[in-house]
Amino acid sequence: MTDHAVAGAPLSVEQLKAEVADGRIDTVIVAITDMQGRLQGKRVHAPYFIEYVLPHGTEGCNYLMAVDVDMNTVEGYAMSSWTSGYGDFVMAHDLGTLRRIPWHPGTAMVQADVTWLDGRDVVASPRQVLKKQLARLADADMEAFVGTELEFILFNDTYEDAWKRGYRDMNPSNLYNVDYSIIGTSRVEPLLRRIRLEMAGAGLQVESAKGECNFGQHEIAFLYEDALKTCDNHVVYKTGAKEIAAQEGYALTFMAKYDEREGNSCHIHLSFRGKDGSLVMADKADEAHGMSDVGRSFIAGHLAHLQELSLMFAPNINSYKRFAPGSFAPTSIEWGRDNRTCALRLVGRGAGLRLENRVPGGDSNPYLAVAAMVAAGLDGIEKGLELRPENTGNAYQSDGVKVPWRLADAVDLWEGSEWVAATFGEDVQQHYTNMGRIEIEAFARTITDWERFRGFERL
Repeated sequence: MTDHAVAGAPLSVEQLKAEVADGRIDTVIVAITDMQGRLQGKRVHAPYFIEYVLPHGTEGCNYLMAVDVDMNTVEGYAMSSWTSGYGDFVMAHDLGTLRRIPWHPGTAMVQADVTWLDGRDVVASPRQVLKKQLARLADADMEAFVGTELEFILFNDTYEDAWKRGYRDMNPSNLYNVDYSIIGTSRVEPLLRRIRLEMAGAGLQVESAKGECNFGQHEIAFLYEDALKTCDNHVVYKTGAKEIAAQEGYALTFMAKYDEREGNSCHIHLSFRGKDGSLVMADKADEAHGMSDVGRSFIAGHLAHLQELSLMFAPNINSYKRFAPGSFAPTSIEWGRDNRTCALRLVGRGAGLRLENRVPGGDSNPYLAVAAMVAAGLDGIEKGLELRPENTGNAYQSDGVKVPWRLADAVDLWEGSEWVAATFGEDVQQHYTNMGRIEIEAFARTITDWERFRGFERL
């Protein structure tokens, strides 16, 4: 861990220039977030960054927004193809994201939007998708505050060993359920501590770390921020936690469902406030829940649109294996006060009143998931939707509308929604429809261990 590990204040351009000049920073990572929620970009020699990249940005191949998880070029994307020649787009850095990266010596990072060479937004870029919805919210004199809770499973194996073994016979860092266990987290506290401190050094405000239910499963939580900053921090943390684990000889995964036990969630907490700081969702007159009419319509919007937005919360084949009764991952689109069996859980009071969406898994793209939530809540408010009664029991037993249980269903709902087309734009709708179809087709061509075990001898 470097000397900057606790220096969590944002890094200004003036500080960057000074630290480059005296040799403390020699590398600047310029990164965008791709469709899969991964940081992609390049490491730039710091003096070159100051002289050439800082004034103008840098370029990257536009296929970065049109590949699958294996970085294969695939058909069906209007913005990028062999026909159009796979040209460049601009990584237009947002200097408000400039930060030190303590787990890489002498390194800073700046995150970027994606624009075409003439300055137009690449509208399917996840960060731009979110910024469009936040602009709509600002036009309604409101702003969004978000916290994300990411779970991961930690293994006493390197990533390279895991790859060579086909991710079989791995060794979880805890061999029993360590949910809230102090002794369980103590087993891996040196790694958890390093992640916490170095995230603080990168400007994230750490809250806590705790064990979770699956073997080797843990969660590190961070303080809520405005929506865009939370998503920027989220992808830095997700990348950094993997990098720090690798440096220490561990591997960790955020995949939604690693095995048949509990999956990795990414619960997203969202609240709206007035641009003047007013508590538009809270109302003391509502003794049961502390909600205003705006707050009730906000939740009603989520209930109305959750099915057709599921692709934004659960983007992969594996995502849908989380949704099982009694797993703490939801199956029914219900809401309730502090009810963890519901897809939508209302928590907090007054300034802390917020809606927790329990549908997203650890594989979700935070920009797309938060954009979807902002759009749903805003639509409920604009239309004055009425909120149906809460579920006060076991929502797994509800006979109401269900969370889609297959990626194919989620893609169909997203693609067929007139509201999605009007809200996000037909180009964004078709771009992410294609993403889902590509995932389905890739899985359909793959022979799994499950098939071999069932069919090799016995069929």
